[in-house]
Amino acid sequence: MRFTDFLRTSILLFGGAATALAAVAIAGGASKSDTTLLYVAVGWWVIAAAVGLWLGRRLETSEGIGRLMANARHSPTLPELEPGRTIVNRLWPLLIVIAAAAAIAFLIPQVPAIGAGYALLVALAWRKQSRAVAAIEDRDGVRFYVERSAPLKPTQLVRTPWMRRIEPADHRISAVP
Repeated sequence: MRFTDFLRTSILLFGGAATALAAVAIAGGASKSDTTLLYVAVGWWVIAAAVGLWLGRRLETSEGIGRLMANARHSPTLPELEPGRTIVNRLWPLLIVIAAAAAIAFLIPQVPAIGAGYALLVALAWRKQSRAVAAIEDRDGVRFYVERSAPLKPTQLVRTPWMRRIEPADHRISAVP
């Protein structure tokens, strides 16, 4: 799976997780008639959104993603492309946290409320990372792919050759009178 596609999918999944967790937190708080929880949760979501927007304002890659790309293994061939398996292998902790937080939403609605803020923060902080990686790929004439690995191993990237973008020179023809 291309790394840029993985980043975009991750952002969508974190945004969806934030929405789902916020919905079950609101439902859990409403079932207990706990308006204080709802006000505090909305305040936390606003703070998390502001922090996520602030962290995600840069157009360059984050330090972790830059380090991941710098340590990418070079390969002249494309790796196996299994997007579904790659997403599940890399984002399984998110799925478990969402399921656990949603399961206890009616007993302890604070847990999904906190999780919703965290997921919102991550989604907004990573929102420009795929474009930054794509710009590096275009500049260097390479493509980064998420390497297939076991779910408990760290994420590794594979760097493959690609077409290099050659910008046309700005040659202006001046008219001689």
